[in-house]
Amino acid sequence: MNHFEYRNGVLYAEDVSLERLAAEVGTPFYCYSTATLERHYNVFADAFSDVRAKICYGVKANSNLAVIRTLAAAGAGADIVSEGELRLALAAGVPADRIVFSGVGKSKSEMAQALDAGIYQFNVESEPELEALSEVASSKGMEAAVAIRVNPDVDAKTHAKISTGKAENKFGIPWSRIRQVYGQAANLPGIRIVGVDVHIGSQITDLAPFEAAYKRIAELALALRQDGHNIERLDLGGGLGIPYRDDVGAPPLPVEYAEMVKRTVGYLDCELVFEPGRMLVGNAGVLVSRIIYMKTGETRTFAIVDAAMNDLLRPSLYEAYHHILPLHEAESDVPLTPVDFVGPICESGDTFAVERPMPPLADGDLVAICSSGAYGAVMSSTYNARPLAPEVLVKKDQYAVVRERPDYEAMMAQHKLPGWFDGPPQDGAA
Repeated sequence: MNHFEYRNGVLYAEDVSLERLAAEVGTPFYCYSTATLERHYNVFADAFSDVRAKICYGVKANSNLAVIRTLAAAGAGADIVSEGELRLALAAGVPADRIVFSGVGKSKSEMAQALDAGIYQFNVESEPELEALSEVASSKGMEAAVAIRVNPDVDAKTHAKISTGKAENKFGIPWSRIRQVYGQAANLPGIRIVGVDVHIGSQITDLAPFEAAYKRIAELALALRQDGHNIERLDLGGGLGIPYRDDVGAPPLPVEYAEMVKRTVGYLDCELVFEPGRMLVGNAGVLVSRIIYMKTGETRTFAIVDAAMNDLLRPSLYEAYHHILPLHEAESDVPLTPVDFVGPICESGDTFAVERPMPPLADGDLVAICSSGAYGAVMSSTYNARPLAPEVLVKKDQYAVVRERPDYEAMMAQHKLPGWFDGPPQDGAA
């Protein structure tokens, strides 16, 4: 469930008209719903209310400070993958002892920052990282709480670019070496083993891959305990999918996921750590865009909108589907015709939808690209020297611009000419 709906024929975010926001903020812009963020967090948290569990929001899905703050206020911790995300999580009010640090490429300076902050746990992904963390922690006279990420070689049956649990993926320690690596970790100064970490991918819509991975992790936890290691935590990652479209089966509900988790690993009496990202924020956001031109081609009709692949990369990068709604609701019996939604960037891949059945559209009409709260604004760029789209957070009948659209002067100020250029560019210079 999300809190975007038509009222009197106009699409609203909670109690704020998206048409009003388009007039006051300008297009394109992202809009997030506080009520949806809170509801999705609470539904997930309630599913695990009867066990010891930490829910650490995967900040990489949407790193807007106000979004993180909203989830932190609801009780979420944070799963981070960089120093920047650490700084954002702390600034948003996430307690350090609810922050876990994931990712394959942590630098020593990032490790030092996280240790100084007092984070809950490092999810270590390689032997060289383990040795680096030992060096940094011991140099400070500190201990780093560590869960080692195992690659269980389980196919999550998701898009190849968001699969992380197969043997050929870059993530985690291979299954064949994992007990050996735990043995090495136990002998390193500054390292305190606390658990096991696994994460097999993103946008997973079937519980079977999760169950296969978690059963392997449960067996590993028992074996590691027999080896003398203190396994008190299981970090089970994130990856639970969301419904992007209505014509395919819905992904499992959090309560169904929770039942499977408890059945497969509950008997180990470990604290469980989860890192949901997309599941919390994906359907809490839309990208609102205005049609610049309706163009009739030889075989296609194109809606050329003012949003582009630099604003929302997922359709170009992953061939991802996003539902598109006109801000003015069409009559139920109006005929639909196929439309390609494309942006103004000089790339054929700057396409949001192909032959999407739509009601009649015209130049200047507004549309909402749905399910854009995850991996939307956070992956955006200034390609083609386009300003980043602003982000807006709605709460009931209030709204706030929580990331401004930069003006061209601010963008130009980031560029510096080297000293060997003498004076400003001349008109007509090659």
